[in-house]
Amino acid sequence: MGNREDLLAGARRCLMDKGYSGTTARDIAAASGTSLAAIGYHFRTTKALLDEALFEAMAEWGDELQRTLAVDVKPDADAKERFEAAWTRIIESFARLRPLWSIQFELIAQMDRSPELREAFATANHQARLGLAEVFHHLDPVADEAQALALGAFYQALLGGLAAQWLVDPESTPSAAALTHALRTITGEFTT
Repeated sequence: MGNREDLLAGARRCLMDKGYSGTTARDIAAASGTSLAAIGYHFRTTKALLDEALFEAMAEWGDELQRTLAVDVKPDADAKERFEAAWTRIIESFARLRPLWSIQFELIAQMDRSPELREAFATANHQARLGLAEVFHHLDPVADEAQALALGAFYQALLGGLAAQWLVDPESTPSAAALTHALRTITGEFTT
């Protein structure tokens, strides 16, 4: 690996250990085994390095979430069983992905001071919504983007809300079965 790749790897480790605002240039240099000057040479600023490391980590997180949701349920599963199986896997993934969720919530609080970050998150949100609609409803986002965005926004809100609850108190986060029951109560869509 070269200095640039070492810096990105070190920055990612620091992001996971210290968070975005808790990571310094010295932390990254130490974690990557490079000099402080290498940050300026390769990225110009520590912020630019952290942003790139964060975007790489979030892309990998999105891929991991997609793999988590791609696990097949039995072919004859009904909508209730598919919903519950998907949310069981998502809730189980929170422990594995805790640092990335923590960083996302940390950065949401800083969006007003970073237009680049806001734009990157907005783009990621759009793609996430389309992907969630495709995963949960096998809906082709190209065929009906408005419908896919609406459905994806619902799942994204549920996902973000559950992640926030899990970060605060994992033991009281609703289970997939509890979510299924709540949705059935709200919509009356699932039958017993």
